[in-house]
Amino acid sequence: MSTRTLISPAQLARPRGKVLYWVTFGGVVALFTVVFLGPMYWMVSSGFKDTQEVVRTPPTLVPESFEPDNYAQAWNVMDLAGLLGNTLFYAFGALVFQLVLDVAAAYSLSKLRPVFGKAILGMMLATLMIPATVLVVPQYLTVLDVPIFERNLLNTPWAIWLPSVTNAFNIFLLKRFFDSIPRELLDAASMDGASPMRTLWSIVLPISRPILGVVSIFAIVGVWKDFLWPMLTLPDPAKQTLNVGIYSLSNGVPVNVLIAALTMASLPTLIIFLIFQRNIMGGLTAGGLKG
Repeated sequence: MSTRTLISPAQLARPRGKVLYWVTFGGVVALFTVVFLGPMYWMVSSGFKDTQEVVRTPPTLVPESFEPDNYAQAWNVMDLAGLLGNTLFYAFGALVFQLVLDVAAAYSLSKLRPVFGKAILGMMLATLMIPATVLVVPQYLTVLDVPIFERNLLNTPWAIWLPSVTNAFNIFLLKRFFDSIPRELLDAASMDGASPMRTLWSIVLPISRPILGVVSIFAIVGVWKDFLWPMLTLPDPAKQTLNVGIYSLSNGVPVNVLIAALTMASLPTLIIFLIFQRNIMGGLTAGGLKG
């Protein structure tokens, strides 16, 4: 069965069809390049401009006043090193908790088949329909005075880690991947005397590296880009994340220096995506094993 396309092979073989195809293709690529890379270019180039040129209307495409010291000034004045260290600490802490608990939950729902497992999964997925801002107040009241333990978690890493642990979307991704693992592998391990924990560690996790990479990236980026929750739970400037710290220190800072700081804050996640984009797509599309 042949696949229907916008331009038939016969039309594409003609000189006029080829010209039309490449003109359309080039226009679409140029349009998407401008739409997606244009704001990034404006942010990076504005970090090299002086204050007057940044606010000039219309804006200049190429910086007329090249001032690379703006980035060094932003790094020192806004203490980006300390804020970056805090953000990495929170992000990788959340990653560890998510990998341990979300993998355990997904493995239980997929392979151990607990009682009411489908109902539990359904209720977890139903939480994805709730806007995140609706949960801010009850979550804040919870970390302000944790039930049973009666502890105030403000200005502690636990205020960031605990709300991010039970990520329904990541559990769903992991469960779907675990479902694609042939049951015969697990049965063979069980016949050899492997416990469920041993099977998970020695068989399931090595096979699941693509989806574990995807979940890891989602966990890190989720903490990195979050703003509202860290602003509420980390009022101490010495413990704030990168986004909140830049916002708190933005008053009195020149616009060009602020843009330079925002550029440096955006680079880590952009680099992570560019390096691991194949892993992301491979993990999301991985659905089974070939025997």
